[in-house]
Amino acid sequence: MVWCGPPKLLLCFTLIALCAPVMGRLAVMSIDLGGEFMKIALVKPGVPMEIVLDKESSRKTRSIVAFRDGERTFANEAYNTAVRFPTKAFWFLTHIIGRTYDDPLVTQFRKRFPFYDEVLVKDEERGTILFKENDDTLYSAEELLGMMLEKAREYAQDFAEQDIKDAVITVPTYYNQAERRAVLTAAELVGINVLQLMTDNSAVALNYGVFRRKNFNATAQYYMFYDMGATSTTASIVSYQMVKTKEGTRVETNPQLTVKGVGYDRHLGGLEMTLRLRDHLAKVFNSKKKRSIKVEDNHRAMAKLLKEAERVKKVLSANSEHKAQVEGLVEGEDFAAKVTRDEYLELVKDLLDRVTKPMEDALKASEITMPEISEIILMGGGSRLPKVQELLLAYSGKSDLGKSINTDEAAALGAVYQAAFLGKGFKVKTFHVRDANLFPINVEFEKQKTAEDAGTPSRVIKRTLFGRMNPYPQKKVMTFNKHYQDFSFAVRYGDLDFLSEEEKKAFHTTLLSNVSLQGVDTALSKHKQEEAEYKGVKAHFRMDESGILRLDKVESVFEKQQAVEEKEDESTWSKIGSAFGGLFGGKEGEAEEGKTETPEEGAAPPQHAETNQTETRSDQSGQNQTGTDRSEQDQGSSDKAKEEKKEKPKKKGTESTEEKAEEEPSEKKEDAAEKKEEEEKPATEEKKSETDGEKKEGKEEKTDEKSKDKKDKKSKEGEEKKQPEKPAAPKVVTLKEDIKADVEVKDMMQLPKQKMKEAKQRLATLAKKDQQKVALEKAKNELEGYIFDSQDKLSQETHEACSTEEERTSILQQMSEASDWLYEQPDDAKKEVYIEKLKELKELMKNVNLRVFEREERPKALAALKQHINHTTVFLETVRNMTDEEDPIFTKVELDTMDKLINETTAWRDQAVKEQSKIPDHKNPTLLVEAIGAKIYALEREMKYLINKAKNYRPKPKMKKEDTTTKGNTTDSDNSKTPNETKTEEATQPAGKDEENEATVEIEDEATTTTPESQGSDDLPADGSDTDKHTEL
Repeated sequence: MVWCGPPKLLLCFTLIALCAPVMGRLAVMSIDLGGEFMKIALVKPGVPMEIVLDKESSRKTRSIVAFRDGERTFANEAYNTAVRFPTKAFWFLTHIIGRTYDDPLVTQFRKRFPFYDEVLVKDEERGTILFKENDDTLYSAEELLGMMLEKAREYAQDFAEQDIKDAVITVPTYYNQAERRAVLTAAELVGINVLQLMTDNSAVALNYGVFRRKNFNATAQYYMFYDMGATSTTASIVSYQMVKTKEGTRVETNPQLTVKGVGYDRHLGGLEMTLRLRDHLAKVFNSKKKRSIKVEDNHRAMAKLLKEAERVKKVLSANSEHKAQVEGLVEGEDFAAKVTRDEYLELVKDLLDRVTKPMEDALKASEITMPEISEIILMGGGSRLPKVQELLLAYSGKSDLGKSINTDEAAALGAVYQAAFLGKGFKVKTFHVRDANLFPINVEFEKQKTAEDAGTPSRVIKRTLFGRMNPYPQKKVMTFNKHYQDFSFAVRYGDLDFLSEEEKKAFHTTLLSNVSLQGVDTALSKHKQEEAEYKGVKAHFRMDESGILRLDKVESVFEKQQAVEEKEDESTWSKIGSAFGGLFGGKEGEAEEGKTETPEEGAAPPQHAETNQTETRSDQSGQNQTGTDRSEQDQGSSDKAKEEKKEKPKKKGTESTEEKAEEEPSEKKEDAAEKKEEEEKPATEEKKSETDGEKKEGKEEKTDEKSKDKKDKKSKEGEEKKQPEKPAAPKVVTLKEDIKADVEVKDMMQLPKQKMKEAKQRLATLAKKDQQKVALEKAKNELEGYIFDSQDKLSQETHEACSTEEERTSILQQMSEASDWLYEQPDDAKKEVYIEKLKELKELMKNVNLRVFEREERPKALAALKQHINHTTVFLETVRNMTDEEDPIFTKVELDTMDKLINETTAWRDQAVKEQSKIPDHKNPTLLVEAIGAKIYALEREMKYLINKAKNYRPKPKMKKEDTTTKGNTTDSDNSKTPNETKTEEATQPAGKDEENEATVEIEDEATTTTPESQGSDDLPADGSDTDKHTEL
């Protein structure tokens, strides 16, 4: 027998050690990245979907960062800096992230905040904007946004009390490719692993659907989410329905939300309304008094008016009028003016006319009518305005608007649910999310010229890669089958006519990237010698979960026919060799085929496989024919659709009807073989799905069926042997050769590797500096707090009783000097100086604090000691009375040791108390609480030892006096006695000292457990001994 205890135990501890750091990283977070505020949510074991509070206990944090006097601040502290020093604070970065210096959106940003003209600088290498902190330090928009994300993670980590790395970040639904990449770059700079960039409306829709999943069924239900935020307004139409998906070997039914249509206005939001009111207040102030300098030229004054305009706007949403007032607006002059709601609405009249336009665009994009919308859900602070709600009701024709979700926190909570779904260590209910690509993406390339086309101009061919409102994540393959040499193609935005003229200007360029392919002709010449047929160049594109387009790989594809050799009579040894060869990988041709085939072509996927691709081919005439594989999960498809699937099995890269007509004969044969396999498969499944009644048929019927099947099988085998073998058809092998693809991004240049490294180092230095600042402030606060606390305590009664007048005077004087010293220290002083000073003051107060502590705690400690002495004394007397001299539980030495300890502790206590009573309170005591605690610990230790020994005690088995036989045998007289007779004999025995002890033990046993005598002679052990019992103390 092999003993495997220690290895198993070692493996257990190893697994625990490996899992411990993983458990510490289970927490995930989400960041709802708004223009003015950001909301942070957290999920960790024991904390499901919780909003994170910042250091000011606010549930939303201002998206702003400020620099002043070499210090970096965030949130409200940075906002206060923005009011006093506007050029030192940077906010509303989501409006300009991923934009170039000459972009129309950047121009509008500078118009809204003219004071930024002093700090905005153009990055000559990338063409983007830089923010100047000082003459030597410049920050990109990605770096500033990364600082805010890092601060958000800091709040989440403080809340979770553990490190967090994974996050889902929400972005506006209208963000293009450059803007999305810029957000990912900002997160990468601070070490945040972005699980997904989720559009804010999709996050809200997910949060709405998670708590209503029972309300959905196979029929699509349409909802509109209308979000008017600080910088923009969006409207999204979302469908909810239950879909069937294949999870491993199981078919599960889960809800799915799909974005059907999106409309947006990038410039319509609360900020624009606040700016209109700010400009109005500035005109009112200028009209009251003529000045040489207008208030618009004073950056600080305009920042104050902006803050006041925001406050007045909120008040006017519930009141008809309000008074705006600012103290010391310009040159110490105060400002006050009454603003009515009618005046405010007149200022934003043209903005209100655009309120319903996003709804109209969303309906048009989704091809869904308003009556089909079940409910309109409001989101964003701007939607709280009564006038906005009035306009939405009038346009929609609904009786009311949906206000059942938290407009501030729904996006963050929906995103953190998705983070838990994508993260490791959480098991959440599946809720599929299918977002939509808002801007179409095309591929443009020149048609390959032949010798005949030498004098003709080049022809540019455009093909749609991802159309408008195509769902993602999704993969697509584009095939260039008439290119025999190295070539290049361009990826750019497609038709944007559905956008307004102003929004079209936001695309300073439609070109996304240029892709140059190298190695096409080399691969062609390589496989031409093998007589392989060229099938074109395949480019594999993917739009990931974050909505970012990626080129995964490019490859040349060839097909080669390989003849199958006819089998001849083989010898016994060759058959054995073939059998062993089959066990270890099959034939050479089959292995090669397995290596070269991909899911896109060459092999049909299993029936449960859910693919999400579109294969686009360019034919001989230069026109691509596109066949789209089903990207959406089946929604309870009908029986007719299932029959069609059996009759016409498709490959993973499903082709259109026109493409099937042009397939090669070899491909048709493959399809026929695949069709045969799939037709046979349902028959097998049909056998497995027999009902219980069919399985329980009579034995006779089963026997007849089996014998009949065997006869049929033998007859078929005989016929097959008689028929001559047909020659095997040639096999088609797919060969693939990787092509080198050089991608040049054109819409916005990424941060170069060297600048990326420098930016990471710069942000790490700033974070370390912030940590040092926090530690310095903590040391200062601790020192200042100790000084004030000590000065206050020295005037209290207890401290006066435990100190002399001279001591208190000396200590108070030194505390006063330390307070003056604290405020005289320079700002760049090290924290170690304050720590050392605090150590000196604590040493100064050490004796007084000791006396106070001993005076207050000594009576409690003596009372506890007295209680322990009493308990141990009673315990000692009890165990002595219970001890059996023949089989004692405790030895005499153990009991004497306990008795000696009690006596010594009592004598020590009495002597120590007597001596302490002679010492006044203002002198250090001799009887310390620590010494009393040691005595209590010694008593507890000794008593626990005896208690544990009593618990583990087992009495020796007692042999009956009447037992005169060997083990396992009894006399007839003993067996003939009844239980009552046995008890009577025991009761009539003389009651001596030993007998009394035995009776006591038996009665206790009888009270706790059933004795063998009470059960009868049949329940006695086979060996004739008494059962093993003991009484626990």
